Amino acid sequence: MKLSSKALLALAISSITATAYAEPVSQDFVPTTLAGTSAQSEAKGFIEDFSLGGTTRNWYSHESKYRGGTFEYKKHGQTLTDRNRTNWVQGTIINASSGFTQGTVGVKTELAVYNALVLDRSKRDIKGGSNRTLADSDGDAVGQWSKLGLANVQFRVSNTTLTAGRQNFSSGIVDTIGNRALPSSFEGVSFNSEEFSNLSFQGGVFDRVSPRSEQSLSKFRSEYGNGAETDKVSTLGLNYQPLKSLKVSVFGANVKDFWNQYYFGATHELGDAQQLALTTGFNYYKTVDEGKKEMGEIDNDTFSLSLGLAHQAHSLTFSYQQVNGNEYFDYLHETNGIYLANSLTSDFNGPNEKSFQVAYAINMAEYGVPGLKFNIYSARGWDIDGTHYTGNNGRAKFAYDGIQKQDGEKHQEYGIGGSYAIQSGPLKATTVRATYVEHRGSEFQSDGSIKEFRLVTTVPFNIL
Repeated sequence: MKLSSKALLALAISSITATAYAEPVSQDFVPTTLAGTSAQSEAKGFIEDFSLGGTTRNWYSHESKYRGGTFEYKKHGQTLTDRNRTNWVQGTIINASSGFTQGTVGVKTELAVYNALVLDRSKRDIKGGSNRTLADSDGDAVGQWSKLGLANVQFRVSNTTLTAGRQNFSSGIVDTIGNRALPSSFEGVSFNSEEFSNLSFQGGVFDRVSPRSEQSLSKFRSEYGNGAETDKVSTLGLNYQPLKSLKVSVFGANVKDFWNQYYFGATHELGDAQQLALTTGFNYYKTVDEGKKEMGEIDNDTFSLSLGLAHQAHSLTFSYQQVNGNEYFDYLHETNGIYLANSLTSDFNGPNEKSFQVAYAINMAEYGVPGLKFNIYSARGWDIDGTHYTGNNGRAKFAYDGIQKQDGEKHQEYGIGGSYAIQSGPLKATTVRATYVEHRGSEFQSDGSIKEFRLVTTVPFNIL
């Protein structure tokens, strides 16, 4: 990692921090003690704590490529092109969850059925579906389909839970992603231990992923690779709160024959939002090749540093991000395992890329409209340089093919959004969010030039 950029940002943070004269967020040290209560001792019973509910989400997206970019689709055996793509899907989750049985070892089961109903089935509109609409080999939409999104059994002793089966998991490297009509999930075994007051441990071994827009389980792939698969992902880490104002996460993961990846994240809060509050976030990833090196040779250090200023309803955030490596900063496909500040429509993760983002948000609750929020941002990336990439390891099909063309590439992204959460009544917690994003890339920048409008409505419901 190049320390010069980090040092400059640290100086900027130090100078602004001195102006925060109100400090109601305690900076006190938090001692590590055993948890005061046992979650298992409060178990209500397998049937007694049973719940049945879920969510339904209406997910609409319209994309337009420009500067010569097009989408492809097949019709009557011919490959046709068009600059627009539309996807419209209704995704519904019905989740049945028991309570934990009573006793020293509690047992619980969770079952969730995922269903997708495609509202726009035009082959020309969906353009093969990608990871938005499930399509068959001819490019026709699968109009309605279902699958088991979650199916697991959980065992709990005190405050430690072991989960086996299809499940959600959340960490800086392996994380369920839910930005489509339906979320992803993972098949494997994991644990979560919260035996201490301010220190928890997490880990898991997974062999399959249930993708957002597919019916079957799949092996893991990388987000930016070219097809290589692996059937074992192991991860272990901890979350720690040494100060009342400071939270830290440390995780490592072995992706068999791909890479070893290590993550460190920290968030610090200072001040009072009614006057001036500061939130500093730092995220760092180290990735090195492993085993058979199916993704080629990798030695990558990537970090982001963000500074957020908040005053009453308003917040302003500045984020700097840098990739140090001759390949993309990569992560697992169908996961949200990228906690970098400038991961937007573009991940701003090109080889040796530097990027900067300015974002503004307003919470209208301060003006008498709780649940209504707006945001706007602008991000730029520059100095993308893949000309020194040599890590194909003789496996050009599986490496980052074409990255060598990226010589001084740059791009920019703008976005604006608004959301509203209903505060009361039968539709309480229903959210509606609309976003518009425009991304413009230079000739060989990987994301191209595209505009997208999304409208997403999510309605939670309880049956029992």
